[in-house]
Amino acid sequence: MKNYINRFYLLKISAVVFVLLAFSSCKKEYKDPNAALSDEVLSSQRGLTGVAVGLQRLYIVGAVASRAGVYYNSVTANGFVTNEIRLLNSGNIPELQLSTGGNSVDGTNTILGNLWAASNKIVFDADNVINNAANLPDKGYASGLIAYASIFKAMAIGNMSQYWEKVPSGIGQNVSFITRVEGFTKAIAVIDNALAVVAATPISSSFSPNVPSGIDITNTLYAIKARYALFKGDYPLALAAANSVDLTKRSFFNFDSNTLNPLYEIITSTNNVYQPTNANLGLTGSNIPDAADKRVPFYTTGTGATMAGFGVATATPIPVYLPGEIMLIKAEVYARQAVPDPVNALIELNKVVTKQPAADPFGVGAGLPPEIGPLAPANILPLIYKHRCIELYLSGLKLEDMRRFGQPNTDRKRNFFPYPFVERDNNPNTPADPAF
Repeated sequence: MKNYINRFYLLKISAVVFVLLAFSSCKKEYKDPNAALSDEVLSSQRGLTGVAVGLQRLYIVGAVASRAGVYYNSVTANGFVTNEIRLLNSGNIPELQLSTGGNSVDGTNTILGNLWAASNKIVFDADNVINNAANLPDKGYASGLIAYASIFKAMAIGNMSQYWEKVPSGIGQNVSFITRVEGFTKAIAVIDNALAVVAATPISSSFSPNVPSGIDITNTLYAIKARYALFKGDYPLALAAANSVDLTKRSFFNFDSNTLNPLYEIITSTNNVYQPTNANLGLTGSNIPDAADKRVPFYTTGTGATMAGFGVATATPIPVYLPGEIMLIKAEVYARQAVPDPVNALIELNKVVTKQPAADPFGVGAGLPPEIGPLAPANILPLIYKHRCIELYLSGLKLEDMRRFGQPNTDRKRNFFPYPFVERDNNPNTPADPAF
């Protein structure tokens, strides 16, 4: 792990040093880049802000291109193995491997390698921000840095925990591994620390103008806490976190002509990589969307052959989470908790089923008649799964859902992913690859 972290870090150093030199050029101060890294980047408010802003870029775009970031590789790997998307060009070898599935997916796959490397790089950089921000004199600004960096650290750990049976316990040479459930627990601990910091010292109003607009920090921390608590089966924690999310607020990644929406840049604008499987979003049987479901024309165009939704244009924002996800988390928790509450489970499910596009902050709405109860949890859970597949289409969450809802292995092309050779070749503690 250490070798590829260092390679990614050199790219980040160059970018940050360039910014620092640009800011200080009027003073004609020329400093050793290594000194700038230690003395300015990790000990100054400006330097740590630069590293924090870089976390979002690493998550969305990667170090050098959109195909290197966590987001594209997450939704792509997930999309192929869960049949959400179809391959257009078999010359795209990494995508072809995932589209084929099974043993065709191995440690050479660059989509998985980029997802793994970028996630670990984010954890490395986020640790630098979190650990050093505490030393800043402006505690309100430091609170913002810690909370913002924690979002990306938690999502990086969470993404790895969704796709691999075991994940690194930390960053370093010959690092050990922990189970994926322990990975979710670790991500939640990162979030809890951030929430405690913000509760003790509210984020200064001077912080938000210095980071990309769009992310609602507190709501995002609660939303991803609810997500990972659900994934690890801690239902009381998931419900408490979900109830803390203000569903009227938006939290999203912003794009412009300099930083393009990766779904548009790679998929929509080229029409040469992949597209939706069909107008049913790849779903079959009882999971096929209702004919009147307004989410299908939101996510696809025409006969479902091309992508719309959050990849429709260069500057289309991508949500960090959808309000519908939080509603469905509540519904699932009520259905699965120790003493099931099918009445409230159905209420939360119907909030998604009946939601009109105009009532959703991102325009995602089914606009269907409500499901009629009473329904037992065994009848509600399949409906929750169906609506998660549609509401959260191409969000990178479906593989986790398929396992949690007990969908048969034959309905997906992988269950967990093999470990990238970039890890195996550098770390003797890398676990054995899963059989499927």
